[in-house]
Amino acid sequence: MKWLLFAIIMAGLIIWWRSAHVEQNNRSTAKPKPKTPITPKLMSQCPFCGVRFPSDEGVGGYCSVAHKKAIDSRGWWGEAEWVKSPNYDERPANMPVELVLVHHISLPPGQFSGNYIADFFQNKLDPKAHPYFESIADRQVSSHFLIRRNGQVQQFVSANHRAWHAGVSDFFGRERCNDFSIGIELEGTDDLPFQPAQYTSLRELVFALKKTYPIAAYAGHSDVAPGRKTDPGIHFDWQLFSKLAEIPEKEMPYGTQKR
Repeated sequence: MKWLLFAIIMAGLIIWWRSAHVEQNNRSTAKPKPKTPITPKLMSQCPFCGVRFPSDEGVGGYCSVAHKKAIDSRGWWGEAEWVKSPNYDERPANMPVELVLVHHISLPPGQFSGNYIADFFQNKLDPKAHPYFESIADRQVSSHFLIRRNGQVQQFVSANHRAWHAGVSDFFGRERCNDFSIGIELEGTDDLPFQPAQYTSLRELVFALKKTYPIAAYAGHSDVAPGRKTDPGIHFDWQLFSKLAEIPEKEMPYGTQKR
């Protein structure tokens, strides 16, 4: 009986050893499961602060709403479409930006469609596209900003630089207003009211400018070039603009009446 019990135990041990050996061989020869590839996130860089962030977490290419609504250190506004013009130069050294000049423009005159204004500010206006263009196509002019009828804002020149928008001008004895001003064009004419969307965008733009530059006054092109210019015209509502943009009376040196 002892030998029979011993034989049974030995047989059980042999069977266990063989089973464990086979399982180990199977594990060593089994193909490893392929790892799921990790797709790297697409990254963007905030134009305002330079921080890198996942693109799907940003706001219109910016890391935050606040940075998109601000003027960056290079003088560009995140809420605007950047359509860069070659028509600019440096402001005089140590010249603060203290004046906002409001203009209006339409190309062809009285029409509000197409990209003619942008072409004009970029020296790309085709003189054959309209008879009026033959007389202006060679001019080299620009504005910092344009607010279209639907409120869309385009920026052509950094607010840090001098755009060529005011021409011969005089602000209470200070000539060459381009040196110390920012030009904002509204798509419009002397004959038609401006659109609510334009006032809304103008308000947001002015808020951004006030946080960045020591703006001290707001005026129209006709104020600094009387007799030569009429814009923004009698349909521009200075009272509404002052209220919306929270501009105090002292910063409206020509008043808030329509003119």
